[in-house]
Amino acid sequence: MSPSATALGVILAIVALGSAIGFYAGARRKMDLEQWTVAGRGFGVLLMWLLMAGEVYTTFSFLGASGWAYSRGAPTLYILAYITLAYVVSFFILPPIWELGRRHKLQTQSDFFAWRYRSKYLVAAVSLVGIVFMIPYLELQITGFGIIAEVASFDGISRNPAMLVAVILLTGFVLTGGLRAVAWVSVLKDILMLIAAVSVGIGIPYVYFGGIGPMFTALIHAKPSHFVMPGATGNLGHAWYISTVLLTGLGVYMWPHSFGAAFSAKSSGTLRRNAVVMPLYTLSLTFMLFVGFAAILVIPNLRDGDLSLLAMVRKTFPPWFLGVIGGAGALTAMVPAAILVLSSATVFAKNLCRPLFAPDMNDHQVGRIARIMVVVISLISLYLAIHGSTTLVSLLLLAYAGITQLFPGVVLGLFWKRVTMPGVFAGLTFGVASMAILFLTKHDPFLGLSAGFLGLCANFTIAIALSLLSKPTPQPAESCL
Repeated sequence: MSPSATALGVILAIVALGSAIGFYAGARRKMDLEQWTVAGRGFGVLLMWLLMAGEVYTTFSFLGASGWAYSRGAPTLYILAYITLAYVVSFFILPPIWELGRRHKLQTQSDFFAWRYRSKYLVAAVSLVGIVFMIPYLELQITGFGIIAEVASFDGISRNPAMLVAVILLTGFVLTGGLRAVAWVSVLKDILMLIAAVSVGIGIPYVYFGGIGPMFTALIHAKPSHFVMPGATGNLGHAWYISTVLLTGLGVYMWPHSFGAAFSAKSSGTLRRNAVVMPLYTLSLTFMLFVGFAAILVIPNLRDGDLSLLAMVRKTFPPWFLGVIGGAGALTAMVPAAILVLSSATVFAKNLCRPLFAPDMNDHQVGRIARIMVVVISLISLYLAIHGSTTLVSLLLLAYAGITQLFPGVVLGLFWKRVTMPGVFAGLTFGVASMAILFLTKHDPFLGLSAGFLGLCANFTIAIALSLLSKPTPQPAESCL
């Protein structure tokens, strides 16, 4: 059997197994809106850990981290810092969010804004921000799947057909199994990803350099500037690093899918324990960085840094192991893509379509529209993935710059009684508009700082100032929503 056929066969077997798990998980339950979106609020520590790892550790972790290590160098280390900061933030904000969700039957992030601020127009704005900025994140996952299939099959499968297959599969098990399907597929995905990360992260430096220490010694002699800020870039210095860590660390649980996943926990204590153990998973990212750094000397002049991990595996290991790595990467793309599609479609139907256009719509009708939007959003993201050319990390940073603008409305709504709807609405609008202008005019970073962080600072300032100047929003009664 040819190397291409061997690797491709293993990849297909892993993807088929993951898809079967997803379909089976949903087939055992009646999928009403509550089960479809928050899995009946019954996940314990292990499933919550796997689900949230499935959301946070995506194709970006698998390919983008090693890609930036290869092409950018030192700025890549922001990845390890921001994810660790995010778990500290989650320890304090997710338990009270869960309590509100249980008490008032909240299912989405927009439900929280509806309960706290009592404005369907703010809810619509929050929903639009969530959907719009989840699309580049979803595009990242689909693009990553295409890269994995292309390289791991020794170019036996081209990128576009592979991305189409991925969209069909993830759409299928989202439609049938909802959040429960995603969580169970995460079990297989996380086991394979940990095996892949440790194997290649330790094995590749030993094969080519005799160890991790000797690898860095060789790299520092060959490319010393690659390992100090701004690395191989001209503008990603210390100010960019600090501002980007803050922006992305505060934004991890502002994603509608991550926010909504908190509602599926069994208790608030489950979320606190999850925040304590999740940093252990971050260790896997260091192994991905090792592979990207090793590729600098082993396979220089790659046309695309995002190819570095798979190219190194293809060069170093037998085809069957490349298939295992490719299968792990494929699930790493499909699991977060599935939950992104699920969250986007639910938010569109429940928090945008129903309050603005059909207030009398029941949950069954909402679920039907959400399932239609699963297909629509998947196709839009597939089109963008086919025609896009941005690196995986750049897509992620663009998405974070927008989604983190929801943070002031959440944290002020939780912990400051004086915050008002006009303040949050104005801050959100200005924050999104300012970061969008800076990105579109190619001024990111601006004055050395992340454009999204500057938008977030303006967002906070406006929200607090207007809240102090405007009439307080009445506090929601415990019996509301």
